[in-house]
Amino acid sequence: MPISASSATTGDGGGGGSTSTIVSETTSGWHELRVPGYAPTKDGVGKFINSAAFVVGEHSWYIRYYPDGNNEKSAGWVSVYLCLHQAAAAGDGNVKARYKLSLIADDDAAGDGEDLFSQTRTSGYSFWSPRTAMESSLKGHGFRIRCDVTVVKETCVDPAAAETLAVPPPELHRHLGALLDSGVGADVTFDVGGKQLTAHRCVLGARSPVLMAELLGPMKENTKSSIRISDVEPRVFKAMLHFVYTDSLPEVDDDEDGKVGMAQHLLVAADRYGLPRLKVMCEATLLEHIDTSVVATTLTLAEQHGCHGLKEGCFRFMRTPGNTKAVMASEGFQHLRTSCPFLIEEMLAKLAP
Repeated sequence: MPISASSATTGDGGGGGSTSTIVSETTSGWHELRVPGYAPTKDGVGKFINSAAFVVGEHSWYIRYYPDGNNEKSAGWVSVYLCLHQAAAAGDGNVKARYKLSLIADDDAAGDGEDLFSQTRTSGYSFWSPRTAMESSLKGHGFRIRCDVTVVKETCVDPAAAETLAVPPPELHRHLGALLDSGVGADVTFDVGGKQLTAHRCVLGARSPVLMAELLGPMKENTKSSIRISDVEPRVFKAMLHFVYTDSLPEVDDDEDGKVGMAQHLLVAADRYGLPRLKVMCEATLLEHIDTSVVATTLTLAEQHGCHGLKEGCFRFMRTPGNTKAVMASEGFQHLRTSCPFLIEEMLAKLAP
């Protein structure tokens, strides 16, 4: 909730005053560090395990967990700390946040605490929970360490600056999209399956290192104004050109199968022409529409084009009870066996209990 303070200004000539406003903004988030079992994590005093980094309030954080205490004084106790991994701005030492650490076992909070994180890189609890109590209460089961963080950002606003005209949003993507649609100044034509698509070499080269080398590089092969494309469908190449000019994808009116098919073909084109953002966008679309009928085909595509995130998403989907059997009975799985047989061994390892 914003907090403000102000004062009135009156008088003429040399008298009068001025006003400023303090604005306080808060951003909240949480992260859980899952520990399958307490006993296996014990490795001696001072030994710790860090969680994955997570972002709250534009700052990067992580949880540091000491199963046997962080020093000799805290030996016999579980120690847990919230650590600032990386501030939003380099050299930013004025990071303020409130945090709450909770130990959760069997859906019940076994203990928690709340404190203030301010201008330091690490803060937490050396004497959080006795080790013997942990072992007794958990009885060999796992638990979670949850950290709720609320980042506080305070700024002082000059009312004169706040009253200036609002800057309109960027329009470059719209202008470049109109340039592509109009064809004005186009200096290269692509013959894609008999369909003629015009574009601008400089724009293509600026966006794609592959097209830069092919169209403008010293070893360029395509000096002609018309270039034939034989490995991409016309609608897919047109969608890729739209992304190159606008950094976004055109609306697809097709049904779900049509969206999946477009994403599959666009992913291949993005990999072929060196467009990493388009490639990740296609991966995200495929994960949104994943089911037992397409996951094997998607897994094959992910392996062939180096899509690690998409590949892991397929494995996560297949771990759901009942999905593995349905996937193995699909036509896509038979294609997976013939095109990427080495993936079968990796898949079995990933799906093993």
